[in-house]
Amino acid sequence: MRPTAFLPVIFAALLPAAAFAAGAPDSVTSITFPTPLDGYADSEVASLWELLRGRVAADPFNLWASAVFALAILHTFFASKFRHWAHVVEERHLACQKERPEISDLDKDGRPDEVSFGGQILHFLGEIEAIFGIWVIALAGVIIGFKGIDTAVYYIGHKVNYTEPLFVVVIMTLASTRPILRLSENGLAAVARIGGSTPGAWWVAILVVAPVLGSLITEPAAMTIGALLLAKQFYALDPSPRLKYATIGLLFVNISVGGTFTHFAAPPVLMVAAPWGWDIAYMFTHFGWRALIGIIVGTALYWAVFRKELASLAEKRPGGGKAAGVAGEPIPVWITLVCVGFMAFTVWRAHDPALFIGAFLFFLAFAQATAHHQGEVDIKPALLVGFFLAGLVNHGGVQGWWIQPVLSSLSETPLFLGATILTAFNDNAAITYLATLVPDFTDTLKYAVVAGAVTGGGLTVIANAPNPAGQSILQKYFGPGGVSPLGLAFGAIIPTIILGLCYMLL
Repeated sequence: MRPTAFLPVIFAALLPAAAFAAGAPDSVTSITFPTPLDGYADSEVASLWELLRGRVAADPFNLWASAVFALAILHTFFASKFRHWAHVVEERHLACQKERPEISDLDKDGRPDEVSFGGQILHFLGEIEAIFGIWVIALAGVIIGFKGIDTAVYYIGHKVNYTEPLFVVVIMTLASTRPILRLSENGLAAVARIGGSTPGAWWVAILVVAPVLGSLITEPAAMTIGALLLAKQFYALDPSPRLKYATIGLLFVNISVGGTFTHFAAPPVLMVAAPWGWDIAYMFTHFGWRALIGIIVGTALYWAVFRKELASLAEKRPGGGKAAGVAGEPIPVWITLVCVGFMAFTVWRAHDPALFIGAFLFFLAFAQATAHHQGEVDIKPALLVGFFLAGLVNHGGVQGWWIQPVLSSLSETPLFLGATILTAFNDNAAITYLATLVPDFTDTLKYAVVAGAVTGGGLTVIANAPNPAGQSILQKYFGPGGVSPLGLAFGAIIPTIILGLCYMLL
């Protein structure tokens, strides 16, 4: 495939960016976009369908923005196809290069240094973390077409809040450093020793303790630590595909509810804690203990179903079936304490990007100075996850025209189920944020919408902000196609039902 064939695509993709640069206004503070939810003057419309039709008629942009979002979601289901096509194109490119005798610049693997441009583009289109960012280009084009360049610049550059994506980049990088991982592994090793330090014991310890830890260190950090330790102690043993999907589904669900012991660790709870006056006492008495029961029951059920396979994984380990222990050169305590201090400061100032990013730059200098104890600080996975979330919040910010009336039209049980389902197709923090805009929400309805949002947070990779971090770390264990969206949903559905029953019946 000729690289020049992609030039029109690249040129079209760059048009919105060029338009932004050429037409950026001096002041955009006077722009109102998207249309305020109370600006439709449709409070007297009883039919939900008529209300939605009226909002599309009042502002056709709504329909186009949701269509772009739907296509982005559909794209996630075909990510593995793009990666397959990328592999085919690159193999074809390699074969063509080898047939050309004038090509002599080969690397150590016998491959030409010249890469396939088409293959790289397809790889990019197949990166799950890049998909929503790619479709922001289409969203920007729609905004320009309906509202003009100034509005596009205002929305993407000023209105959208990127604090959460930035926070996830920093906390994910900090949580993946060697001192933090070693500290976490030592703690979980003590729990795993109760079960004999077998792979199954590590599996249970990580899936129960790491999610609960998320209520203190935030869900993104807990996801990073849990996924990295599962990769080492479980996925490296190559379990069956069925157990792989059951595990990642259970991890995502447990992390989603594991941050509900406090009011600052889970993104969907953060959105409502201040407006509704929810504190730590409220969260634990209404959500935390129910989440703990659901986590234990769901993990125990999966352990009972897969106990024979989990036991057989021990045979793949040397040393009498015990899982790989904590090994490596000891890390000075003071270095670990400094890393913990950087994490604690980041969690404390999670809403102040200027502060936690500034601290992160100091951490990078500290990591360089203590590199022999830190290992390589790999920021690329965290940046990809941040890019995913930044794209998602761009799309989610223009979906309120239909999500808000859907939520406000439901009673308690339908609201819980509706929030759970909607969360699978939109970040659960967006669902709870829009719930704060619904007038006259009773305490019962507030509980139902948040409980539904956190319950459904494991069904898809976009359902909960930390999920992309977990998928980014673990997807290499799922073959060339990565994590299948349907496989993830099937793996998460049973613990999702268990958590739903805990929240609604206990």
